[in-house]
Amino acid sequence: DLQQRVGTGAVVKLASAAGMANLPAVPSLALGTGLVSPLELAEAYTIFPGGGERADARGLVSVTDAQGEEVLTRAVKKERVLAEPVAFQMLAMLRDVIDRGTGSPARTLGVRGAVGGKTGTTNEYHDAWFAGFSGAVVAVVWVGYDTPAPIGREAYAARVALPIWSDFMKRIARSRPAEPFPVPPGIHEQELCAVSYLRPVEECPTYVEYFKDVDEVPGALCPVHQGTLKQRATRAVQGF
Repeated sequence: DLQQRVGTGAVVKLASAAGMANLPAVPSLALGTGLVSPLELAEAYTIFPGGGERADARGLVSVTDAQGEEVLTRAVKKERVLAEPVAFQMLAMLRDVIDRGTGSPARTLGVRGAVGGKTGTTNEYHDAWFAGFSGAVVAVVWVGYDTPAPIGREAYAARVALPIWSDFMKRIARSRPAEPFPVPPGIHEQELCAVSYLRPVEECPTYVEYFKDVDEVPGALCPVHQGTLKQRATRAVQGF
């Protein structure tokens, strides 16, 4: 529904700018239709921890001779794809996947710090994906066969691909720890109810949502939880 509202053409254009070319302009694109390589997806995911800039992959970073002199270096090439506040909002949603979504087994498996990512499982369990990142590393795991075939029974990405990603992220954190993501200018925090996604009352379990200055922020109080007498009175005035 969201893709239809935005327009499939706009989605395909943004995907192309992110490095994923030749995706089909069809409604099912929102569900993962189209072919993307792990390398293309890894480059695309650099946009979120990169503040909206996509970084090109480098097969070779530098070359040092026998005397320890650096004789070749390749700088990172970056291209802006999203405004920094927009990229941060997507980053925050991908962090939620790890903290309280389909990627939450990563925490059980020992991944610590500020990380985000997304699971992906295709029909009949032919492919299992996990694409994720910290502020220092982006890593993508794909599990499947060169000739498409079911991986196995209930081969969900959280069970098949996520453990591989988690093991790598734990190892790489020894040299590249997952530091907190800085909140960019133009973004402000708002505490919301984790059930109704409205302003919390006293009993609400809460989480922090991030809004751009131009975004419409929920103003109504949560109708799911009881709240204080004053909050119930305010809610009655609002029509809940």
